[in-house]
Amino acid sequence: MLRRLGLACLGLVGLSLLSEAQAQSSAPAPGLTLGVLNQRSPQLTASFWNPILVELGRRIGRPVELRMAKTAPETTAATVAGEYDLAYTNHLFTPERVRLGWRVFARLAGEPITGEFVVLQDSPIKSLSELAGQAVAFPSAEAFVGYAVPMEALRRAGVEVKPSFAGNQEGAMGQLRAKAVVAAGVNTKVMAAFAAREGLAYRVLWRSEPYLDIPLMAHPRVSAQTLAQLQSALLGLDQDEAGRAALAAAAAALKLDKPVRFVAATDAEFENVRQFHRQAAAKAP
Repeated sequence: MLRRLGLACLGLVGLSLLSEAQAQSSAPAPGLTLGVLNQRSPQLTASFWNPILVELGRRIGRPVELRMAKTAPETTAATVAGEYDLAYTNHLFTPERVRLGWRVFARLAGEPITGEFVVLQDSPIKSLSELAGQAVAFPSAEAFVGYAVPMEALRRAGVEVKPSFAGNQEGAMGQLRAKAVVAAGVNTKVMAAFAAREGLAYRVLWRSEPYLDIPLMAHPRVSAQTLAQLQSALLGLDQDEAGRAALAAAAAALKLDKPVRFVAATDAEFENVRQFHRQAAAKAP
């Protein structure tokens, strides 16, 4: 009798362990977070990214949620601190941040971006030298093509300006439109989209060499299997009706003239960004 009771208890324990294991295996995978570099207002950023992330989450079987702090430096600080699983940023290519181990896996398709100094169409300013002593808008001191690259051009030209930091790309463009500054340091693609959407006439005063568009990157804690799944799902969005609808909705939010799409990217493709930062670090006092 006692032997039968003991076997029954063992059987119940076995069933309990089996049920627990089955429950754990059937539990939904935890969601992922994507930290997005501040280029536009939170509302526009959400309108662009949320259709993409909802469809991406549906494909990989786990939610992917948008995250963005109040300003670009704050978002970058959170990214560096590892608060996000994924990041849409080109702020992780400095020598000290490369060591963090973030991995590039995709980027938006299309032409490269450049840094620009832009002025209003009717501005009398015709050269960089005329910016000396003037108020010039920038997204933030963290911005790459919107600050680091154009400021290096000013350094080489021996021109000092009064920086006005707006917090994001379109904030700097808004300062220019309001004539609070005489020029702005911008990302060429963000500037063109803003001008088309807002009906702003502007002129390019200076343009940098090209750099690949901002990449999507994964934190080291994201497994290789998850990263491969994410990349495959993201690159496949333009291959079926549901994915194309998400991409079209994202483009419509910014009033772009055609849908966006993603292509594979690697760390090696961003070597000129890392080289820029290495050279800048070597020149620093």
